[in-house]
Amino acid sequence: MRAFGTTIFAEMSALAVRTGAVNLGQGFPDTDGPPEMLEAAAEALRTGHNQYPPGPGIPALRAAIAAHQQRFWDLAYDPDGEVIVTAGATEAVAAAILGLCEPGDEVVCFEPYYDSYAASIALAGAVRRPVTLRPSAGGSYAFDPDALRAAFGPRTRLVLLNSPHNPTGKVFTRDELTLIAELCQEHGVYAVTDEVYEHLAFTDAAAPHIPLATLPGMRARTLRISSAGKTFSCTGWKIGWASGPADLVAATLRVKQFLTFVNGAPLQPAVAVALGLPDSYYEGFRASLQERRDQLVAGLTDAGFGVLPSEGTYFVTTDITPLGGTDGMEFCRTLPERCGVVAVPTQVFYDDADAGRTLVRFAFCKREEVIADAVDRLRQS
Repeated sequence: MRAFGTTIFAEMSALAVRTGAVNLGQGFPDTDGPPEMLEAAAEALRTGHNQYPPGPGIPALRAAIAAHQQRFWDLAYDPDGEVIVTAGATEAVAAAILGLCEPGDEVVCFEPYYDSYAASIALAGAVRRPVTLRPSAGGSYAFDPDALRAAFGPRTRLVLLNSPHNPTGKVFTRDELTLIAELCQEHGVYAVTDEVYEHLAFTDAAAPHIPLATLPGMRARTLRISSAGKTFSCTGWKIGWASGPADLVAATLRVKQFLTFVNGAPLQPAVAVALGLPDSYYEGFRASLQERRDQLVAGLTDAGFGVLPSEGTYFVTTDITPLGGTDGMEFCRTLPERCGVVAVPTQVFYDDADAGRTLVRFAFCKREEVIADAVDRLRQS
């Protein structure tokens, strides 16, 4: 782990605190989640849900997770054996990689990638095989199919896929997912899918969110990961889950029990309540985030950034080249002092740093007045 220092999120958030800047770097909302969920958590705290929960998660939450996946994605999972609750999606990803990979195994992933992916692969003694997402002629991110095929080999153990994708905002299309599924089956490898933004594929995206597990032949080899944090604006609760075939779930649980053992006892009943909220909640949540995306995109464009399409997630990626920038890290480290705004340099999420050297990520999961303040500061800088 010597190669892994302080995360970029910790560095930039500390910079925001020190300078009093508007923090559009780290992806956490500045509003609370649905009141039904918060009230259920308070009730659980008062009524004895404060001791160790069952290792796989409380039955009510596992049942709610299974029902949610059946309801939205027509995926059937047995809550007793095919669903486990984890300390956020981050733990689920780590436990899955540690549980499924042996030293020297290879993990195909798409760069830029969330920073915990590289750390988890390193902890397992595995080797990452990144496939680079690049802005296409139309602006949206895409990968070279030949590069993806070349990333697979005799040591490939699994594919790690994040869609909707952080940090690019890309939603993988059915054609792209079909190729990934075909290669998984051709090479006999597993897929671990991080789908924490499953309800944040925007209506103007090139494609809706499609879970890889729904494609022919993929339910049997896919471990599907999600969490409450992004969908219900409770990132600090760290309630996530993994679902899939019993053998993949068992391998993940075998590791998870020695990481956190269990977590969030009084929060688990509350997330079960949230998962059962009506469709209007999910539709309204997505519409609200899409409006704030549009607000930030308009402001960044007006401020002179080269703005790339955001099809989902909390984030929009920009190119600083039109502003004369040549290095995103330097740009982000000086931005708070120059105009009082914090962003994240995307280059830290690449093995090929040059591919993202001039790209910077902004988060729009903030109140409208906060985005407006940040945009005003950027325009004046």
